[in-house]
Amino acid sequence: MPSTWLTVVAWAALALAFACLAVIAADIWVARHRQPMRVMEAVWPVTALYLGPAAVWGYWRFGRTRSRRWLRAHGRDEPPEAPRWASVATGVSHCGAGCTLGDIIAEFAVFGLGLTIAGQALLAEYIGDYVLAVALGLVFQFFAIAPMRGLGVRDGLIAAAKADILSLTAFEVGLFGWMALMSLVFFPAPHHLHPDSPVYWFLMQVGMVIGFATAWPMNVWLIRRGIKEAM
Repeated sequence: MPSTWLTVVAWAALALAFACLAVIAADIWVARHRQPMRVMEAVWPVTALYLGPAAVWGYWRFGRTRSRRWLRAHGRDEPPEAPRWASVATGVSHCGAGCTLGDIIAEFAVFGLGLTIAGQALLAEYIGDYVLAVALGLVFQFFAIAPMRGLGVRDGLIAAAKADILSLTAFEVGLFGWMALMSLVFFPAPHHLHPDSPVYWFLMQVGMVIGFATAWPMNVWLIRRGIKEAM
């Protein structure tokens, strides 16, 4: 079983993440700093689930400043120009949001249904995580690309697939590698962690940060090739 100190750290990390989510969500929907790209109103809060204060800082610096309310308050017609690394980070957070939501849903589903493949819950989690990450990632990307390019449903989904499949796959590579360490090295059978443990989700936060890092080079390449929009 996880040690007491690790459990305390896990609860603290999760509480901080949800507090950061609440701060961003309140600023968007209560303070009315609505985003010009509406899908980002979901992306920014979801990103806080694993990046915590870093997501709040990023939102305050590069998300809030794009809202019409902020622009009016500062007498500007256009938001401040973001550095290239910020555009890449926003692009990674965009695909990361789909992966994060897919992972959360799939992990609870696999655990609740007791699903395994070859006796391994980890394999079932991999499949469920990836399938839902692709589905949600395409939805997120569609609502980012289609409005900007004026695309219909078919062309928008094709463009979304080109922009997001490689990106979210790179994200999941980092996360899946970490999940293997969680299951096979840190907490091997019979001491596997499950989604009903705060330590499990704290370690998943770490895995998502790793996924963010492994998705970064792919997003740089996709943006440079014009496959993915700079955000």
